[in-house]
Amino acid sequence: MSEENPIKPYVHHAKYYETDQMGIVHHSNYICWMEEARMDAMSQFGISYRSMEESGIISPVVSVSCQYKGMVHFDDAVQIQVKVVKYNGVRLDLEYEMTDSITGELRTTGASTHCFLGDDGHVISLKRDCPEVHERFRLMLGK
Repeated sequence: MSEENPIKPYVHHAKYYETDQMGIVHHSNYICWMEEARMDAMSQFGISYRSMEESGIISPVVSVSCQYKGMVHFDDAVQIQVKVVKYNGVRLDLEYEMTDSITGELRTTGASTHCFLGDDGHVISLKRDCPEVHERFRLMLGK
């Protein structure tokens, strides 16, 4: 990921309940970790998902993908770097890189796409409907 990324990494410590019978973190947890990292990245720029929801804006997942490169075990610390690859006020595309916090070895990569909906369930433009939040998302691009 680019050095100009303004988003600080999020660190997750693998919990025992996240592991499977082999002692390896179950694949479904990585998607949850991406969500945690996305919420953390938004909060770094003063974007409160709770406040967005309270004002009638939600941001559902349109698509998500995850590629597993190495195993994570109980109590491993994983650093998750989030990068905004595209944002236009209507759509938000993110990439994720999960690395071992000690060794720096790549464990997982992923991507997610989100849109923004008003309380009527229709797609909205943050640029038009919520310019202050739009500006904060633009700052996450690092441009």
